Amino acid sequence: MDEPKHSSLSQQPSTFFMAQDILRILAALLSAASIAVMVTNTQTVFIFTLRFEAHFYYQPTLKFFVAANGVVAALSLLTLILNLLLKRQPSRGYHFFLFLHDLAMTVLLIAGCAAATAIGYVGQFGEEHVGWQPICDHVHKFCRTNLVSLLLSYFSFFAYFALTLLSPFKCPFSSSPKN
Repeated sequence: MDEPKHSSLSQQPSTFFMAQDILRILAALLSAASIAVMVTNTQTVFIFTLRFEAHFYYQPTLKFFVAANGVVAALSLLTLILNLLLKRQPSRGYHFFLFLHDLAMTVLLIAGCAAATAIGYVGQFGEEHVGWQPICDHVHKFCRTNLVSLLLSYFSFFAYFALTLLSPFKCPFSSSPKN
């Protein structure tokens, strides 16, 4: 009777880490794809014989968005490697470290997404009170491609949000009794 209970407990950590690894891989891939879409996005248009070029590098908020996704992608891969090196036998402190890491990455991603969403809104609709005109009616391709990049990053955020919700189940501050 004790044998099946023990075997289910021994499989639980591997299922937990497998779910975490899949979510980390997903977040890293989505963030990397978001970066690739954003940095390759450029459009040049002529308005009244004036050349106008739209590129992410001209907007500080979009540079922050790319940097945030870069940090998330890199640290997700680093955490995956660290998980493999610990051979699924990490200490209780490591679980707390993972929770803090996941929380920090979640906050960083939503900050980058919020910045890009705000500037995208201004690009789409302008800001009448300060005289900013919308530009997306001139650079349709650029704005649509930025939206794709932004959606990829939001999906990466949701993966890290799920990791943040999953992490407390293995943290030292959880109330589950030790066996």
